[in-house]
Amino acid sequence: MLSAITVSKETIAFRDSPEPTLEPGHALVRVHNVTLCGTDLHIWEDDYPSELPLVQGHEFSGIVEALAPGAGPGTAGGSDPGVASGSAVGLRDPGNHNLSIGDRVAVNPIIYCGRCRPCRTGRYNVCQDVGCLGCYSDGALTELISVPVEKLCPVPDHLPLDIAAMGEPASIAMQAVNRGRPEAGETALVLGSGPIGLLATLYLTELGVKVVCADTEQHRLDLAVEFGAADTLLVTPGLAFPDEHQAPRLASLTDGYGPQLVIEATGVPSSLENAIRLVASAGRIVQVGISPRQAAVSMKDIPYKELDLMGSRMSLNLIPDGLALLARHPGQARALMTHRFAFSDLEKAYRLMQGRTEKIGKILIQMPAGGTA
Repeated sequence: MLSAITVSKETIAFRDSPEPTLEPGHALVRVHNVTLCGTDLHIWEDDYPSELPLVQGHEFSGIVEALAPGAGPGTAGGSDPGVASGSAVGLRDPGNHNLSIGDRVAVNPIIYCGRCRPCRTGRYNVCQDVGCLGCYSDGALTELISVPVEKLCPVPDHLPLDIAAMGEPASIAMQAVNRGRPEAGETALVLGSGPIGLLATLYLTELGVKVVCADTEQHRLDLAVEFGAADTLLVTPGLAFPDEHQAPRLASLTDGYGPQLVIEATGVPSSLENAIRLVASAGRIVQVGISPRQAAVSMKDIPYKELDLMGSRMSLNLIPDGLALLARHPGQARALMTHRFAFSDLEKAYRLMQGRTEKIGKILIQMPAGGTA
C-alpha cells in the first residue's frame, strides 16, 4: 500500500509499505478521507513535539475492510490495548461494536495507557502518556490502517463520508463547550472563528446560548453568522479590543455584565488576556487554542471575579456526537470544507496552509479509495 511519510521538515515521501496485519480485536479500515488541521501543519514544519519520520493524519473516515475474529456483529469488539480492563469509570471508547465489513466509520485517534490517575478517573484525553494517531504514532495518510474496533464510530446513514472526517474536530469543539457548562439563555463570547470556534458556535447555538464571535478575518465572521452567531466583532491586530464602537455592543448583548462563558479558540496569548478581562464576574473561560507562547495573565481579575479557568484537550467519547452534529447541519458542515486535494497533492495542501493566501476552512485530502461513498 502507499503511505505518505513526513520524513523531515516540509518533506514528504510517498512509499510502498506492507499492508497491516489484522491483530486480535482490531479492524482494518480502508481510508477514504483525511482532513487537516493546524497541528498537521506544525508537524509537517517540524515545529511540534512529534518524532519524524511519521505518517500523519488524525482526522479521518473510511470503510471497514476486515474484522478480526471476535470483533464482528454482536460482540464486545475485542480488547483495546489502550485500556486497563475495569480500571476506570467511563474509560472505554463508545464505538458501536455491532460492526460489519463494509461499514462506514470515523475513528477516535486517541491512545492512552488506562493506568494513570486521569485514565482511572475517566479522563483519558489527558492521560499522562497520551498519544494520538498521526501525531505521535503513524496515522491515516496511508491506504489501509489497523485500529482497535473500540475506536470505530459508525457514520450516520445520511452523512457523506467526506464530511465524516470532520467528526474529530467537531468532538474537540463539543468538549470545549461541555467543559464550559453552558446554560440556555446565557451569552458566550467565542474568540476565534476557525473550524473549532465555528463548530463551538454551532453547538452553543443548539444549546440555546447567544453567541458573539470575534476574529481578525471578516470572511470568518461572515461564516460565523451562518453557524448561528448573534453578532460578530472584527479584531484589528495591535489595537484595543473591543474598540470604542464594539464595547457598547458587547455590553448591550450581555446586559452590561460581560459574557458568562468565553471559549478561547485562537491560542494567541493576548486573546486569553482579553478573555479574562471581558468575562463576567463568576464566569467561565475555556482555553482550547494551543500555543507554546506565554500569556500575561491577570493575577487580580481571576480571584476578584472568582473565575473558572479551564483547559480543554481533544475529547472524551464525543466523536459520535460530533458526527451527529455535522449530520444535523449539513449546509454548515459543507461550507466549512473549503479545499480538496488528491493524496498525491498532499504537499500542495500544506503549502496552501502555510502561505495563508486564500480563505481556508478545512482542507480535505481525498485518498485513492475516496469518493462520495
